[in-house]
Amino acid sequence: MAQTCRQLTGAAASGVGWVGLIVATATNDWVRTCDYTVATCIRMDELESHGLWAECVISPSLYHCVALSQVLTLPAYVQTSRALMVCASLLGLPALLLVLMSSSCIRLQNDDIRVKKLRARVGGAIFILMALFGVISTVWFPVGAHQAEGLMSFGFSLYAGWVGSGLCLVGGATILCCYALQSAAPAREKSIYYSRGGGASAPLDLPSNRARSARV
Repeated sequence: MAQTCRQLTGAAASGVGWVGLIVATATNDWVRTCDYTVATCIRMDELESHGLWAECVISPSLYHCVALSQVLTLPAYVQTSRALMVCASLLGLPALLLVLMSSSCIRLQNDDIRVKKLRARVGGAIFILMALFGVISTVWFPVGAHQAEGLMSFGFSLYAGWVGSGLCLVGGATILCCYALQSAAPAREKSIYYSRGGGASAPLDLPSNRARSARV
C-alpha cells in the first residue's frame, strides 16, 4: 500500500510538471529585455518579451508579437531550447502512460510484476530526461538572451519551466526509488518454510509444504 501511494505521488508530481513544461513551451514570456527601467521602457514602447516562438513588444496600448518563423536565422540558444522543450512536451504522454500501467490497480493480459517494474523504471527515467531537457532550456535561454540583448527580468514562462522541470525530476526520482526499494526486499518465492518439526525445507512452496507439515 505504501509503495502504491509513493508511486501515485510520483506520477502526480510528474504529471503536474509535464503540464508546466507544456505551458512554458507554448507561451512567449520567457525573458524581458530593456536598457532602462520597466516604467520607462513601457512608456517608450521598448519593453520586449522574448519566447521560443515570438518576440513581443509591451506597451500601455499595444501588445504586438512577431513570430520567429525564420528558423535558420535564429540564434543557437533559441533553436536548441525550442527543440528540447518540444521533445520534453512530447515525451510526457508515453512516460505518464507507462507509469500508470505499472500500477497494481491496473492489470493487463499476461501481465506480471517484472513487466510492471520495467514499465515504471522506463517511465521514471523518461520523466528525469524531461527534467534535464527543461533545465538546459530554461538556463541556456536567459543566458543567451542576456548576452545578445541585455536581460532585464525573467518572465512567467521561465518560472513555469523551472517548476515543471523540478516536479518532473522529483516525480521521476520517486518512482525509480520506489521500485529500487521493492527490488531490494526479499522475494517471497525465495523464503524458507519451517515445518512444525523444526527443520527447514526447500524454498517456499505453500501447498506441498503445508501438506507435509500436516502429516508430521
